Amino acid sequence: MGIVLSEVETGQVIGSRTIEVTREDLVRYAGASGDFNPIHWNEDFATSVELPGVIAHGMFTMGAAVQLVTDWAGDPAAIIDYQTRFTKPVPVEDTTGTSEPGARIEVTGVVGAVDLDNSTVRVDLTVTAADQKVLGKSQALVRVW
Repeated sequence: MGIVLSEVETGQVIGSRTIEVTREDLVRYAGASGDFNPIHWNEDFATSVELPGVIAHGMFTMGAAVQLVTDWAGDPAAIIDYQTRFTKPVPVEDTTGTSEPGARIEVTGVVGAVDLDNSTVRVDLTVTAADQKVLGKSQALVRVW
């Protein structure tokens, strides 16, 4: 199975998903990435620098969003370019001791362009949290073999 380039059309929705984020996820990401900036785990520090509270790492948000494209493509190596602009932070509430996430990131992917000559598809992502766009001009270029 896989993507058949001749069957992909501009405007086609490739899928959507909700990513539930907890502060525990941020701690795990900090450990994996080495980014221990206190804005990602310390409420007092985050508000002291005029943030709305603890926020998700930008690269966490970016990586979580592009997973939709990776799943659609079926191969992470098929993504040959991925770019975005960070437009708003993703505040993550402290929900320790509950089963609720601290934030929900909504991602939808739509085919923005098909290049038959180069066997590529550009996927445009809409990424929001709390009804605000958190990534802008989020685009992944996918090679279709």
